[in-house]
Amino acid sequence: MRKREILERIYGQLIVSCQALPDEPLFGSEHMAKMALAAKVGGAAAIRANSVVDIVAIKEATGLPIIGLIKQDYSNSPVYITPTKTEISALIDANVDVIALDATIQERPNKESLEELVAYIRNKSDCLIMGDISTFEEGIAAEKAGVDMLSTTLSSYTPYTKDRMIPDLPLLEELAKKATIPVIAEGNISTPEEAAKALELGAFAVVVGSAITRPQIITKQFYVAVRDTAEKLLQAKQ
Repeated sequence: MRKREILERIYGQLIVSCQALPDEPLFGSEHMAKMALAAKVGGAAAIRANSVVDIVAIKEATGLPIIGLIKQDYSNSPVYITPTKTEISALIDANVDVIALDATIQERPNKESLEELVAYIRNKSDCLIMGDISTFEEGIAAEKAGVDMLSTTLSSYTPYTKDRMIPDLPLLEELAKKATIPVIAEGNISTPEEAAKALELGAFAVVVGSAITRPQIITKQFYVAVRDTAEKLLQAKQ
Protein backbone atom coordinates (compact mmCIF):
# COMPACT_ATOMS: atom_id res chain seq x y z
CA MET A 1 0.00 0.00 0.00
CA ARG A 2 2.75 2.44 0.94
CA LYS A 3 4.53 1.97 -2.37
CA ARG A 4 1.42 2.63 -4.43
CA GLU A 5 0.46 5.68 -2.38
CA ILE A 6 3.90 7.29 -2.67
CA LEU A 7 4.15 6.63 -6.39
CA GLU A 8 0.67 8.04 -6.96
CA ARG A 9 1.58 11.20 -5.08
CA ILE A 10 4.73 11.92 -7.07
CA TYR A 11 3.61 10.80 -10.55
CA GLY A 12 3.96 13.69 -12.99
CA GLN A 13 4.95 16.01 -10.18
CA LEU A 14 7.81 18.23 -9.08
CA ILE A 15 10.10 17.03 -6.29
CA VAL A 16 12.36 19.66 -4.76
CA SER A 17 15.80 18.80 -3.41
CA CYS A 18 16.46 20.86 -0.29
CA GLN A 19 20.11 20.45 0.59
CA ALA A 20 22.84 22.80 1.74
CA LEU A 21 26.50 22.13 2.39
CA PRO A 22 28.20 23.28 5.61
CA ASP A 23 29.88 26.22 3.84
CA GLU A 24 26.62 27.53 2.33
CA PRO A 25 24.57 30.41 3.83
CA LEU A 26 21.40 28.31 4.26
CA PHE A 27 23.07 25.34 5.92
CA GLY A 28 21.07 24.10 8.91
CA SER A 29 17.84 22.22 9.54
CA GLU A 30 15.83 25.35 10.38
CA HIS A 31 16.71 26.93 7.04
CA MET A 32 16.10 23.72 5.10
CA ALA A 33 12.71 23.24 6.76
CA LYS A 34 11.69 26.76 5.71
CA MET A 35 12.98 26.15 2.20
CA ALA A 36 11.02 22.90 1.98
CA LEU A 37 7.88 24.63 3.24
CA ALA A 38 8.31 27.28 0.56
CA ALA A 39 8.68 24.50 -2.01
CA LYS A 40 5.45 22.94 -0.76
CA VAL A 41 3.63 26.25 -1.08
CA GLY A 42 4.96 26.48 -4.63
CA GLY A 43 3.57 23.06 -5.52
CA ALA A 44 6.25 20.49 -4.69
CA ALA A 45 4.81 17.02 -4.17
CA ALA A 46 7.80 15.65 -2.24
CA ILE A 47 11.18 16.69 -0.88
CA ARG A 48 14.61 15.13 -1.33
CA ALA A 49 16.73 15.83 1.73
CA ASN A 50 20.15 15.00 3.17
CA SER A 51 20.91 14.15 6.82
CA VAL A 52 18.67 12.95 9.62
CA VAL A 53 18.41 16.35 11.28
CA ASP A 54 17.19 18.02 8.08
CA ILE A 55 14.81 15.17 7.29
CA VAL A 56 13.16 15.31 10.71
CA ALA A 57 12.74 19.09 10.52
CA ILE A 58 11.38 18.97 6.97
CA LYS A 59 8.89 16.20 7.77
CA GLU A 60 7.56 18.22 10.69
CA ALA A 61 7.33 21.43 8.67
CA THR A 62 5.77 20.04 5.49
CA GLY A 63 4.19 16.63 5.98
CA LEU A 64 5.33 15.78 2.46
CA PRO A 65 6.85 12.45 1.40
CA ILE A 66 10.60 12.49 1.97
CA ILE A 67 13.26 11.00 -0.26
CA GLY A 68 16.08 10.70 2.23
CA LEU A 69 19.80 10.27 1.81
CA ILE A 70 22.93 10.73 3.87
CA LYS A 71 26.07 12.00 2.20
CA GLN A 72 29.08 10.42 3.84
CA ASP A 73 32.65 10.31 2.57
CA TYR A 74 34.73 7.17 3.03
CA SER A 75 38.45 7.12 2.32
CA ASN A 76 38.31 3.81 0.47
CA SER A 77 35.42 4.58 -1.91
CA PRO A 78 34.11 7.37 -4.17
CA VAL A 79 30.52 6.46 -3.24
CA TYR A 80 29.04 9.08 -0.93
CA ILE A 81 25.23 8.96 -1.29
CA THR A 82 23.97 6.59 1.42
CA PRO A 83 27.06 4.39 1.02
CA THR A 84 26.58 1.73 3.73
CA LYS A 85 24.16 0.00 6.06
CA THR A 86 25.05 2.53 8.75
CA GLU A 87 23.50 5.40 6.79
CA ILE A 88 20.58 3.22 5.71
CA SER A 89 19.77 2.35 9.32
CA ALA A 90 19.77 6.03 10.27
CA LEU A 91 17.35 6.83 7.43
CA ILE A 92 15.03 4.00 8.43
CA ASP A 93 15.02 5.33 12.00
CA ALA A 94 14.17 8.78 10.62
CA ASN A 95 11.08 7.25 8.98
CA VAL A 96 11.80 8.40 5.44
CA ASP A 97 9.45 7.29 2.69
CA VAL A 98 12.14 6.63 0.09
CA ILE A 99 15.81 5.83 0.63
CA ALA A 100 18.06 7.19 -2.12
CA LEU A 101 21.40 5.48 -2.54
CA ASP A 102 24.23 5.34 -5.02
CA ALA A 103 23.54 2.55 -7.51
CA THR A 104 26.56 3.08 -9.75
CA ILE A 105 29.21 0.48 -10.59
CA GLN A 106 31.75 2.18 -8.33
CA GLU A 107 33.11 0.07 -5.48
CA ARG A 108 31.29 0.72 -2.23
CA PRO A 109 32.82 1.04 1.25
CA ASN A 110 33.17 -2.34 2.99
CA LYS A 111 32.78 -3.92 -0.47
CA GLU A 112 29.03 -4.21 0.10
CA SER A 113 27.03 -4.86 -3.05
CA LEU A 114 23.91 -3.01 -4.12
CA GLU A 115 22.00 -6.27 -3.86
CA GLU A 116 23.07 -6.61 -0.21
CA LEU A 117 21.87 -3.13 0.62
CA VAL A 118 18.53 -3.61 -1.14
CA ALA A 119 17.97 -6.84 0.80
CA TYR A 120 18.93 -5.09 4.03
CA ILE A 121 16.35 -2.34 3.44
CA ARG A 122 13.66 -4.90 2.57
CA ASN A 123 14.34 -6.82 5.77
CA LYS A 124 14.35 -3.75 8.00
CA SER A 125 11.60 -1.52 6.59
CA ASP A 126 8.92 -0.87 4.01
CA CYS A 127 10.79 2.13 2.57
CA LEU A 128 10.91 2.49 -1.18
CA ILE A 129 14.38 2.46 -2.73
CA MET A 130 15.65 4.98 -5.27
CA GLY A 131 18.78 4.01 -7.17
CA ASP A 132 20.88 7.01 -8.19
CA ILE A 133 22.68 6.10 -11.41
CA SER A 134 24.89 7.72 -14.04
CA THR A 135 24.59 5.40 -17.07
CA PHE A 136 21.99 3.31 -18.85
CA GLU A 137 23.76 0.09 -17.89
CA GLU A 138 23.75 1.08 -14.24
CA GLY A 139 20.04 1.75 -14.43
CA ILE A 140 19.23 -1.67 -15.84
CA ALA A 141 21.52 -3.34 -13.28
CA ALA A 142 19.89 -1.40 -10.43
CA GLU A 143 16.47 -2.49 -11.60
CA LYS A 144 17.63 -6.11 -11.55
CA ALA A 145 19.06 -5.55 -8.06
CA GLY A 146 15.55 -4.70 -6.87
CA VAL A 147 15.27 -0.93 -6.48
CA ASP A 148 11.81 0.58 -6.84
CA MET A 149 12.78 3.56 -8.99
CA LEU A 150 15.75 5.02 -10.80
CA SER A 151 17.10 8.57 -10.77
CA THR A 152 19.55 10.07 -13.25
CA THR A 153 21.12 12.04 -10.39
CA LEU A 154 24.73 11.04 -10.90
CA SER A 155 25.17 11.52 -14.65
CA SER A 156 28.18 13.83 -15.14
CA TYR A 157 29.26 13.29 -11.52
CA THR A 158 30.97 9.91 -11.89
CA PRO A 159 34.48 9.91 -13.39
CA TYR A 160 33.29 8.08 -16.51
CA THR A 161 30.35 10.41 -17.27
CA LYS A 162 32.09 13.78 -17.05
CA ASP A 163 31.46 14.38 -20.76
CA ARG A 164 27.71 13.71 -20.65
CA MET A 165 25.40 16.55 -21.59
CA ILE A 166 23.56 18.27 -18.74
CA PRO A 167 20.81 17.75 -17.98
CA ASP A 168 21.23 14.24 -19.34
CA LEU A 169 17.91 13.99 -21.14
CA PRO A 170 19.17 11.32 -23.59
CA LEU A 171 19.91 9.01 -20.64
CA LEU A 172 16.49 9.72 -19.19
CA GLU A 173 14.76 8.99 -22.47
CA GLU A 174 16.66 5.74 -23.03
CA LEU A 175 15.93 4.47 -19.53
CA ALA A 176 12.28 5.50 -19.67
CA LYS A 177 11.86 3.36 -22.79
CA LYS A 178 13.62 0.26 -21.44
CA ALA A 179 13.15 0.17 -17.68
CA THR A 180 10.00 -1.32 -16.18
CA ILE A 181 10.17 0.80 -13.01
CA PRO A 182 9.71 4.59 -12.68
CA VAL A 183 12.57 6.75 -13.91
CA ILE A 184 13.00 10.09 -12.15
CA ALA A 185 14.70 12.98 -13.93
CA GLU A 186 17.30 14.59 -11.71
CA GLY A 187 20.59 16.37 -12.11
CA ASN A 188 21.37 19.85 -13.46
CA ILE A 189 17.79 20.70 -14.42
CA SER A 190 17.89 24.49 -14.34
CA THR A 191 14.76 25.77 -16.09
CA PRO A 192 11.02 25.04 -16.10
CA GLU A 193 11.34 24.20 -19.78
CA GLU A 194 13.91 21.48 -19.07
CA ALA A 195 11.68 20.04 -16.36
CA ALA A 196 8.71 19.94 -18.72
CA LYS A 197 10.84 18.36 -21.45
CA ALA A 198 11.90 15.63 -19.03
CA LEU A 199 8.26 14.68 -18.51
CA GLU A 200 7.69 14.65 -22.27
CA LEU A 201 10.61 12.23 -22.64
CA GLY A 202 9.12 9.79 -20.16
CA ALA A 203 10.16 10.92 -16.68
CA PHE A 204 7.86 9.64 -13.95
CA ALA A 205 8.61 12.78 -11.92
CA VAL A 206 11.21 15.54 -11.91
CA VAL A 207 13.62 16.55 -9.14
CA VAL A 208 14.99 20.09 -9.14
CA GLY A 209 17.48 21.30 -6.57
CA SER A 210 19.99 24.12 -7.01
CA ALA A 211 17.85 26.09 -9.47
CA ILE A 212 15.26 26.47 -6.70
CA THR A 213 16.99 26.06 -3.36
CA ARG A 214 20.47 27.56 -3.69
CA PRO A 215 19.92 31.33 -3.87
CA GLN A 216 23.63 32.09 -4.03
CA ILE A 217 23.84 30.18 -7.32
CA ILE A 218 20.68 31.77 -8.70
CA THR A 219 21.93 35.22 -7.70
CA LYS A 220 25.29 34.65 -9.37
CA GLN A 221 23.60 33.77 -12.67
CA PHE A 222 21.77 37.11 -12.63
CA TYR A 223 24.90 38.92 -11.46
CA VAL A 224 27.03 37.53 -14.29
CA ALA A 225 24.37 38.38 -16.90
CA VAL A 226 24.01 41.94 -15.60
CA ARG A 227 27.77 42.45 -15.23
CA ASP A 228 28.58 41.19 -18.71
CA THR A 229 25.84 43.27 -20.31
CA ALA A 230 26.90 46.37 -18.42
CA GLU A 231 30.48 45.90 -19.62
CA LYS A 232 29.32 45.58 -23.25
CA LEU A 233 27.20 48.71 -22.98
CA LEU A 234 30.09 50.61 -21.47
CA GLN A 235 32.44 49.50 -24.23
CA ALA A 236 29.89 50.50 -26.86
CA LYS A 237 29.80 54.05 -25.47
CA GLN A 238 33.57 54.48 -25.58
